[in-house]
Amino acid sequence: MVVTRSSTRSTFMTSSLRTETTRRLLVRLLLAMGGVAGLYYLFTRIEYPWNWRVPWEYRSLYIRGFANTLAVSLGATSLGFCFGVIGGLARVSKNLVAREIAGFYVELFRGTPLLVQIYIFYFCVAAVVHFDNPQIIGMITLAFFSGAYITEMVRAGIESIGKGQIEAAKSTGLDDWLTMRYIIFPQALRRIIPPVTGQFVSVIKDSSLLSVISVRELTKASEILNATTYKTFESYLPLAGLYLLITYPLSYLTQRLEDKMKRDRD
Repeated sequence: MVVTRSSTRSTFMTSSLRTETTRRLLVRLLLAMGGVAGLYYLFTRIEYPWNWRVPWEYRSLYIRGFANTLAVSLGATSLGFCFGVIGGLARVSKNLVAREIAGFYVELFRGTPLLVQIYIFYFCVAAVVHFDNPQIIGMITLAFFSGAYITEMVRAGIESIGKGQIEAAKSTGLDDWLTMRYIIFPQALRRIIPPVTGQFVSVIKDSSLLSVISVRELTKASEILNATTYKTFESYLPLAGLYLLITYPLSYLTQRLEDKMKRDRD
C-alpha cells in the first residue's frame, strides 16, 4: 500500500489540530472552574441574605425572556444578513451612487451608539408610521445595526477573491453579474460564515439594550424580577449564566469554522 506524502501530511495536520482542540478545551475547563471558585469565594464573603428560591419561582419570566432573546436575535441577524449582502455588493459596485449610499449606511450605523438608534427608531420612526410593537421595532433596529457590520464582511470577502478568477470567468464569456453570482460570491460567502456567526453572538448581547423600550427579553426579565423582589444578585446572576449559555456554543462554533477554513486552505 502506497501512502502519498500529501495524505501523510494531511493526517498529521488533522491529528495535530485534534490535539490542539483537546488542549484548548482542557484549558478553558480549568479556567471556568477557577472562575466559578473565585466567584464562590467572593460571594461567600458578602454579608447578603441569599435566596435562590426567588429566581426559581419566577422562572417563567426567564423562559419567556430566553425565547424572546433568541427570536429577536435570530430575526435581526437574518434580516441584517440580507442588508449586509445588498450593502456589500453595493460597496464593490461600479456604480458610484450605490457605493456612496452603502458607505453612508455603514458609517451612519457603525458610527453611532446602538442605544441612540433604538430610541430614534422607537420614538421617532415608529411614531411617524404609527407602528407600536417594541419587539419588531427592536429587531429591525438590530438588523440595520448588524447589517452595517455584515456589509463590511461581505465587501472584504468579495475583495479577498483573486482577480485572476474574475479574469478567467470573463474570458469564458460571463458578464459582471454572472461572474459575481456563480464565481465570486459563492466563494466569498463561504469565507464570511465564521465572522457572521460571530456577529450573531454580538447581536444576542446587544439585544439586552432593547429592555429600554420594554421588550420582554432576558435583561427585562431580570429587571422585573429585581423590581419585584429586591433580590439583585439572584435576579442578575442567572441572566449572566443564560447569556453565556447562548453565546458560548456559538463562539465555539465560530472557532471551529475558522479552524476548518484554515485546514482547507492548507
